[in-house]
Amino acid sequence: MIDSHTHLFYCERPEAEVVASAEEAGVKRMLNVGLDRPTNLLAVASSGCYEGVFATVGCHPTEAAGFDDDIAEEIARLAADNEKVRAIGETGIDYYRDSASPAEQKRAFEAQIEIARDRGLPIVIHARDPDGETGAVDDVFSILDARGEGVDVILHCFAVPWRVQDAIDRGWYCSFSGVVTFPSAGELREAAAKLPDELVLVETDAPYLAPQPVRGKPNEPAYVVSTAEVVAEARGVSYAELERTVEANARALFGW
Repeated sequence: MIDSHTHLFYCERPEAEVVASAEEAGVKRMLNVGLDRPTNLLAVASSGCYEGVFATVGCHPTEAAGFDDDIAEEIARLAADNEKVRAIGETGIDYYRDSASPAEQKRAFEAQIEIARDRGLPIVIHARDPDGETGAVDDVFSILDARGEGVDVILHCFAVPWRVQDAIDRGWYCSFSGVVTFPSAGELREAAAKLPDELVLVETDAPYLAPQPVRGKPNEPAYVVSTAEVVAEARGVSYAELERTVEANARALFGW
Protein backbone atom coordinates (compact mmCIF):
# COMPACT_ATOMS: atom_id res chain seq x y z
CA MET A 1 0.00 0.00 0.00
CA ILE A 2 1.01 3.64 -0.45
CA ASP A 3 0.19 6.90 1.31
CA SER A 4 -0.11 9.60 -1.33
CA HIS A 5 -0.15 12.50 1.15
CA THR A 6 1.36 12.75 4.63
CA HIS A 7 3.23 15.26 6.78
CA LEU A 8 5.83 13.26 8.69
CA PHE A 9 7.33 16.43 10.21
CA TYR A 10 4.09 17.10 12.10
CA CYS A 11 3.54 13.58 13.45
CA GLU A 12 3.76 13.26 17.23
CA ARG A 13 6.02 10.22 17.40
CA PRO A 14 9.63 10.30 16.19
CA GLU A 15 9.80 10.14 12.44
CA ALA A 16 11.79 6.91 12.38
CA GLU A 17 9.12 5.18 14.49
CA VAL A 18 6.32 6.46 12.25
CA VAL A 19 8.07 5.22 9.11
CA ALA A 20 8.84 1.85 10.72
CA SER A 21 5.20 1.40 11.79
CA ALA A 22 4.04 2.21 8.28
CA GLU A 23 6.37 -0.37 6.78
CA GLU A 24 5.16 -2.98 9.30
CA ALA A 25 1.58 -2.23 8.20
CA GLY A 26 2.54 -2.82 4.56
CA VAL A 27 2.82 0.85 3.56
CA LYS A 28 5.99 0.78 1.51
CA ARG A 29 5.97 4.24 -0.06
CA MET A 30 4.69 7.58 1.12
CA LEU A 31 4.71 11.14 -0.18
CA ASN A 32 5.83 13.63 2.47
CA VAL A 33 4.18 16.90 1.53
CA GLY A 34 5.83 20.28 2.08
CA LEU A 35 3.77 23.34 2.96
CA ASP A 36 6.22 26.24 3.18
CA ARG A 37 9.95 27.01 3.22
CA PRO A 38 10.79 25.21 6.50
CA THR A 39 8.67 22.12 5.86
CA ASN A 40 9.84 21.83 2.25
CA LEU A 41 13.36 21.41 3.61
CA LEU A 42 12.19 18.90 6.21
CA ALA A 43 10.32 16.88 3.58
CA VAL A 44 13.37 16.78 1.32
CA ALA A 45 15.63 15.81 4.23
CA SER A 46 13.35 12.94 5.23
CA SER A 47 13.31 11.62 1.69
CA GLY A 48 17.06 11.26 1.93
CA CYS A 49 16.82 9.22 5.13
CA TYR A 50 14.24 6.59 4.16
CA GLU A 51 14.04 4.57 0.98
CA GLY A 52 10.25 4.60 0.89
CA VAL A 53 9.78 8.31 1.63
CA PHE A 54 9.47 10.80 -1.21
CA ALA A 55 8.83 14.55 -1.06
CA THR A 56 6.85 17.42 -2.46
CA VAL A 57 7.78 21.10 -2.26
CA GLY A 58 5.35 23.97 -2.41
CA CYS A 59 3.49 26.82 -0.73
CA HIS A 60 0.18 26.03 0.98
CA PRO A 61 -2.54 28.61 0.26
CA THR A 62 -2.66 29.65 3.91
CA GLU A 63 1.05 30.56 3.62
CA ALA A 64 0.61 32.54 0.41
CA ALA A 65 0.74 36.01 1.97
CA GLY A 66 4.52 35.82 1.90
CA PHE A 67 4.83 34.25 -1.51
CA ASP A 68 7.20 36.03 -3.87
CA ASP A 69 9.61 35.35 -6.72
CA ASP A 70 12.30 34.17 -4.31
CA ILE A 71 10.02 31.50 -2.88
CA ALA A 72 8.96 30.42 -6.36
CA GLU A 73 12.60 30.13 -7.40
CA GLU A 74 13.41 28.12 -4.28
CA ILE A 75 10.56 25.68 -4.95
CA ALA A 76 11.73 25.26 -8.53
CA ARG A 77 15.32 24.74 -7.42
CA LEU A 78 14.42 22.16 -4.79
CA ALA A 79 12.36 20.29 -7.36
CA ALA A 80 15.22 20.35 -9.86
CA ASP A 81 18.03 19.47 -7.45
CA ASN A 82 16.49 16.58 -5.51
CA GLU A 83 15.63 13.40 -7.37
CA LYS A 84 13.21 12.28 -4.64
CA VAL A 85 11.02 15.39 -5.04
CA ARG A 86 8.15 13.93 -7.03
CA ALA A 87 5.44 16.62 -6.99
CA ILE A 88 4.76 20.33 -6.48
CA GLY A 89 2.48 21.51 -3.69
CA GLU A 90 0.49 21.34 -1.64
CA THR A 91 -1.03 24.39 -3.22
CA GLY A 92 -4.48 25.60 -4.15
CA ILE A 93 -7.14 27.83 -2.58
CA ASP A 94 -8.38 28.01 1.03
CA TYR A 95 -11.26 30.32 1.93
CA TYR A 96 -11.90 28.55 5.24
CA ARG A 97 -9.03 30.49 6.81
CA ASP A 98 -8.14 34.08 6.04
CA SER A 99 -4.37 34.16 6.54
CA ALA A 100 -3.85 35.10 2.88
CA SER A 101 -6.05 37.09 0.53
CA PRO A 102 -7.69 35.47 -2.50
CA ALA A 103 -5.36 37.45 -4.78
CA GLU A 104 -2.27 36.26 -2.89
CA GLN A 105 -3.45 32.67 -2.97
CA LYS A 106 -4.18 32.76 -6.68
CA ARG A 107 -0.77 34.25 -7.46
CA ALA A 108 1.02 31.52 -5.50
CA PHE A 109 -1.18 28.81 -7.01
CA GLU A 110 -0.65 29.97 -10.58
CA ALA A 111 3.11 30.20 -10.08
CA GLN A 112 3.26 26.65 -8.75
CA ILE A 113 1.26 25.34 -11.70
CA GLU A 114 3.94 26.81 -13.94
CA ILE A 115 6.71 25.21 -11.88
CA ALA A 116 4.97 21.84 -12.08
CA ARG A 117 4.69 22.16 -15.85
CA ASP A 118 8.31 23.28 -16.24
CA ARG A 119 9.59 20.40 -14.11
CA GLY A 120 7.24 17.79 -15.57
CA LEU A 121 5.84 17.01 -12.12
CA PRO A 122 2.29 16.46 -10.85
CA ILE A 123 0.68 19.07 -8.62
CA VAL A 124 -0.98 18.40 -5.25
CA ILE A 125 -4.14 20.45 -4.75
CA HIS A 126 -5.74 21.75 -1.55
CA ALA A 127 -9.23 23.30 -1.72
CA ARG A 128 -11.21 24.23 1.35
CA ASP A 129 -14.31 26.36 1.80
CA PRO A 130 -16.36 27.52 4.77
CA ASP A 131 -19.25 25.15 5.40
CA GLY A 132 -21.94 25.49 2.76
CA GLU A 133 -19.77 27.43 0.31
CA THR A 134 -17.94 26.33 -2.85
CA GLY A 135 -15.86 29.34 -3.88
CA ALA A 136 -12.45 27.78 -3.24
CA VAL A 137 -13.33 24.59 -5.06
CA ASP A 138 -14.81 26.53 -7.96
CA ASP A 139 -11.72 28.76 -8.20
CA VAL A 140 -9.38 25.74 -8.13
CA PHE A 141 -11.23 24.15 -11.02
CA SER A 142 -11.32 27.41 -12.98
CA ILE A 143 -7.63 28.17 -12.51
CA LEU A 144 -6.57 24.64 -13.40
CA ASP A 145 -8.83 24.69 -16.46
CA ALA A 146 -7.20 27.93 -17.59
CA ARG A 147 -3.58 27.17 -16.71
CA GLY A 148 -3.13 23.50 -15.93
CA GLU A 149 -3.07 21.87 -19.35
CA GLY A 150 -0.48 19.12 -19.46
CA VAL A 151 -0.05 18.95 -15.67
CA ASP A 152 -1.15 15.86 -13.73
CA VAL A 153 -3.49 16.95 -10.93
CA ILE A 154 -4.06 15.27 -7.56
CA LEU A 155 -7.10 16.50 -5.62
CA HIS A 156 -5.78 15.81 -2.13
CA CYS A 157 -8.23 14.87 0.64
CA PHE A 158 -11.00 14.64 -1.94
CA ALA A 159 -14.20 15.77 -0.21
CA VAL A 160 -16.37 17.27 -2.94
CA PRO A 161 -18.45 14.36 -4.21
CA TRP A 162 -20.60 16.71 -6.29
CA ARG A 163 -17.52 17.45 -8.44
CA VAL A 164 -16.39 13.86 -8.95
CA GLN A 165 -17.67 13.68 -12.52
CA ASP A 166 -15.89 16.95 -13.30
CA ALA A 167 -12.66 15.43 -11.98
CA ILE A 168 -13.20 12.29 -14.04
CA ASP A 169 -13.85 14.34 -17.17
CA ARG A 170 -10.56 16.16 -16.65
CA GLY A 171 -8.55 13.04 -15.82
CA TRP A 172 -7.62 14.30 -12.37
CA TYR A 173 -6.63 11.93 -9.58
CA CYS A 174 -8.79 11.88 -6.45
CA SER A 175 -7.05 10.94 -3.21
CA PHE A 176 -9.28 9.77 -0.37
CA SER A 177 -8.38 10.43 3.25
CA GLY A 178 -9.76 9.01 6.49
CA VAL A 179 -12.85 11.19 6.01
CA VAL A 180 -14.19 8.55 3.61
CA THR A 181 -14.42 6.11 6.55
CA PHE A 182 -16.66 8.34 8.69
CA PRO A 183 -20.26 7.11 9.09
CA SER A 184 -21.57 10.41 7.70
CA ALA A 185 -19.50 10.15 4.48
CA GLY A 186 -21.88 8.07 2.40
CA GLU A 187 -21.79 10.45 -0.57
CA LEU A 188 -17.99 10.41 -0.51
CA ARG A 189 -17.97 6.60 -0.62
CA GLU A 190 -20.33 6.77 -3.59
CA ALA A 191 -17.85 9.09 -5.30
CA ALA A 192 -15.03 6.65 -4.55
CA ALA A 193 -17.07 3.92 -6.19
CA LYS A 194 -17.65 6.01 -9.30
CA LEU A 195 -14.03 6.79 -10.13
CA PRO A 196 -12.29 4.75 -12.82
CA ASP A 197 -9.46 2.60 -11.53
CA GLU A 198 -6.76 4.80 -13.03
CA LEU A 199 -7.74 7.90 -10.99
CA VAL A 200 -7.99 6.46 -7.44
CA LEU A 201 -5.51 7.21 -4.65
CA VAL A 202 -5.57 6.93 -0.86
CA GLU A 203 -3.84 9.03 1.77
CA THR A 204 -3.69 9.88 5.45
CA ASP A 205 -2.94 13.62 5.55
CA ALA A 206 -1.22 12.60 8.80
CA PRO A 207 -1.28 13.68 11.51
CA TYR A 208 -4.78 14.89 10.63
CA LEU A 209 -8.05 13.13 9.70
CA ALA A 210 -7.46 9.73 11.28
CA PRO A 211 -9.82 7.06 9.91
CA GLN A 212 -12.79 5.84 11.92
CA PRO A 213 -11.06 2.99 13.83
CA VAL A 214 -8.60 5.50 15.35
CA ARG A 215 -10.65 8.65 14.98
CA GLY A 216 -9.64 11.36 17.42
CA LYS A 217 -6.07 10.12 17.65
CA PRO A 218 -3.05 11.48 15.78
CA ASN A 219 -2.99 10.00 12.31
CA GLU A 220 0.01 8.15 10.83
CA PRO A 221 0.80 6.63 7.42
CA ALA A 222 0.19 3.13 8.82
CA TYR A 223 -3.49 3.98 9.18
CA VAL A 224 -3.97 4.44 5.45
CA VAL A 225 -4.73 0.71 5.47
CA SER A 226 -8.05 1.40 7.23
CA THR A 227 -8.96 4.02 4.65
CA ALA A 228 -8.05 1.69 1.80
CA GLU A 229 -10.22 -1.07 3.26
CA VAL A 230 -13.27 1.22 3.18
CA VAL A 231 -12.51 2.46 -0.35
CA ALA A 232 -12.12 -1.14 -1.52
CA GLU A 233 -15.46 -2.08 0.03
CA ALA A 234 -17.17 0.93 -1.56
CA ARG A 235 -15.78 -0.07 -4.96
CA GLY A 236 -16.77 -3.71 -4.53
CA VAL A 237 -13.23 -5.06 -4.83
CA SER A 238 -10.83 -6.84 -2.51
CA TYR A 239 -8.22 -4.96 -0.53
CA ALA A 240 -5.53 -6.70 -2.56
CA GLU A 241 -7.06 -5.47 -5.81
CA LEU A 242 -7.32 -1.88 -4.59
CA GLU A 243 -3.75 -2.09 -3.34
CA ARG A 244 -2.55 -3.07 -6.81
CA THR A 245 -4.60 -0.26 -8.34
CA VAL A 246 -3.37 2.57 -6.12
CA GLU A 247 0.21 1.32 -6.20
CA ALA A 248 0.12 1.36 -10.00
CA ASN A 249 -1.42 4.85 -10.04
CA ALA A 250 1.15 6.22 -7.62
CA ARG A 251 3.97 4.62 -9.57
CA ALA A 252 2.71 6.22 -12.78
CA LEU A 253 2.34 9.63 -11.12
CA PHE A 254 5.41 9.79 -8.92
CA GLY A 255 7.81 7.50 -10.76
CA TRP A 256 8.77 5.56 -7.66
